[in-house]
Amino acid sequence: MQLLIAYQSDPAGFNMASFISKQMKKEDEVYSGDDFDLVVIPTPAISADWLEEKYQYDGYVFLSKHASESGTLALTCHSTGNFGDALFGGSPRQVSIPHPHLQKSYMKHLWDKRNVFSKFEITIEATHHGPTALSKPTLFIEIGTTEKEWNDRELCENVAKIVLNEMSMPQKKYDVAICFGGTHYPEKFTKELLEGDLALGTVIPKHALGNIDENLFEHILSRNNEAKFALIDWSGLGNNKQKVIDMIKSTDLEMIKI
Repeated sequence: MQLLIAYQSDPAGFNMASFISKQMKKEDEVYSGDDFDLVVIPTPAISADWLEEKYQYDGYVFLSKHASESGTLALTCHSTGNFGDALFGGSPRQVSIPHPHLQKSYMKHLWDKRNVFSKFEITIEATHHGPTALSKPTLFIEIGTTEKEWNDRELCENVAKIVLNEMSMPQKKYDVAICFGGTHYPEKFTKELLEGDLALGTVIPKHALGNIDENLFEHILSRNNEAKFALIDWSGLGNNKQKVIDMIKSTDLEMIKI
């Protein structure tokens, strides 16, 4: 069973959780459902590496606000992890186990309903921030990008309806790829997720490739044990192209250039 998590002081996450919890039964701190449970936590979601000390589940899905300097309105979804220092939760040089099948199903459903969200970009983000230490798949589902959107109950409920639907359905399985290159909002990988056959594991953006050495690469592989493919933004690798190619060739991953 999966656990949905929202931070009580995160307006977008709390609004989504409030809508979903209406259909659930509360036992102590946990809202119980047939297909998943939900909990509202008192500390920030990005620092929730402690979660398994209290809640043991098969996967962890965080409902959250999204913020960006550009202010572009966006609905995003991403795995968590730090390729360098841990500036926003988690541990340095540690990535979570991704949640690729749920991410793909959720994003495809969101895209199918894009007319409802016509003002928003629908995009994944590269892997970033915490928590990073959980032993089961971890995913962030986010609403951006300002206080106005985070406090828009209708918007939050419309996103929550999709989350509720996807969490209540049997999970379809896909082939999984680890992604290399591109920007923080990787258009090529988002397109593959929405239109292609692959689900996505850890997404390592161009700006983080310089941090990838043998030890971190082996750690990323260990957290993506479902992955059969390496999906490469061929024009988005920068100076680390040859290093990335050599590392992938040392594995059983099948390389796909896009």
